[in-house]
Parts: sequence; structure tokens; C-alpha cells
Amino acid sequence: MNRINKLFANKEKKNILSIYFTAGYPELDSTVKIAEALEKAGADFLEIGFPYSDPVADGPVIQHSSEEALKNGMTLEVLFKQLAGLREKVQIPVLLMGYVNPVLQYGVERFCQDCEKVGIDGVIVPDLPLSEYEEFYQGTFAKHQLSNIFLVTPQTADDRIRKIDKLSTGFIYLLSSSATTGKNLQISESVSEYFARIREMNLNNPIVIGFGIHDKTTFDQTLNYADGAIVGSAFVRLLAEENFLEQILPFVQQFK
Repeated sequence: MNRINKLFANKEKKNILSIYFTAGYPELDSTVKIAEALEKAGADFLEIGFPYSDPVADGPVIQHSSEEALKNGMTLEVLFKQLAGLREKVQIPVLLMGYVNPVLQYGVERFCQDCEKVGIDGVIVPDLPLSEYEEFYQGTFAKHQLSNIFLVTPQTADDRIRKIDKLSTGFIYLLSSSATTGKNLQISESVSEYFARIREMNLNNPIVIGFGIHDKTTFDQTLNYADGAIVGSAFVRLLAEENFLEQILPFVQQFK
């Protein structure tokens, strides 16, 4: 049982909040400082994005952060060096999120091994096909005690969701829509029906909702259907401010 499983197994832990931010943004060396500040502010777990030049699902805010991080010199090699002392400062679950191409270039075995070395609990790779993970990489992830987090969208068929649930060891990432990141979530009748459909499937894994959660209202609304929620673009937008470290505490506390 890794940190992710322990977090969701804790019945006293309510309103689970995850924060996403991009490694190497706004400064190359700001990654661990931001992680440390987020834990102190009350975030329950973190998703650190590793930047990629050709994103698929990212909206303008996160795309911009990735472009700036790449200009700053962020790579997976640099990121793992920065995270070498992570567990001396941060105790909550930490996941890495990004696209499959940099992972393949780095080497899947090497990537998983380095995740284990620095204390990463799980990985979210949206464009890693389910069948390829099951056939080629599941054993590698398990060997290095990494949870691989799969995404579910409004278009995902029930049988695929069941298969994702069977292969998952952390939680299921439920996208609020099929749009890119950064669009403010509106809980319409169709969105409510979608969330309720997933909840009524009684899946084995916890459900965490992401995409469009930007304030206390949308955070609370999603928690009617899920175990936790993820805030991404709204937080990345804050990092553009000059005194971003000072703003992390009030930002997190508005949700908690």
C-alpha cells in the first residue's frame, strides 16, 4: 500500500484536494519549493507535470507553462535530479503527469526506476494506450511500486471503464469533459448524469475529478460524486505572479 492508497483508505480524510503544476515553471528550480509550500498549505496530493512540446489535452494556461519550462531547461533528467531530496521535505503523495513520448525517449524501465528512487507514488500518462500498458509495462510499474492512473471521459464505454478499474491500483481520473484543460466547469444536467453514472457503477477504485475545477463552488460540486478533485490551470495561472509562493497558502485554503 503506497501513499496514494493510504490517503484514500483514511476514512477521516474528506474533501481530498490535488493540485497540478508544471515542473520548471515559473523558474527552473521552483518545483520542490512549490511542492513543499502546497503540502504546508493543506493540499492532499500533488501532480507534477513534466513538459512536452506537443501536448494533446492541455489548454492555453498549461501549454504556456510547458513552453516556459522547456525554455528554462526542464527535462526528465533535470526533474529527477531536482526530486532527489523530495522526500526529506514532502510527505504527501506525489505523482508525475505527462505524455508518453518523453517517457519512451527516457526509457520506461529507467523512468519507473527513477520514480521509485525519488519517492514518486504514481504516474498519469494520458496517451499511453491501455492495451500497451497491460501487455508491455504493467509488470514494470508494479515492480517499482508505481500506480498508473487512467483517464475516463464522458465518451468512455462502461466495459472499458470496468477494465480500467481492474487494472488500476491508485484511483481513476475522471475528466469532467472532453475539452482541454482550463475551461471552467459548469455542472449541467448532462455533466451531473455522467458523474452519477460513474458513481453508480460502484467501482473498486476511488474517483478523482479533474478539468475545469477553479473555485470552491466547483470543488464542492464535484465532491458530491467523487472522492477528490484536481485543480490545475487555476493554480498554474497563480504561478505567473511575482510573489507566487506567498499566495499558495490562501489559494489552497479557499478550497479546504
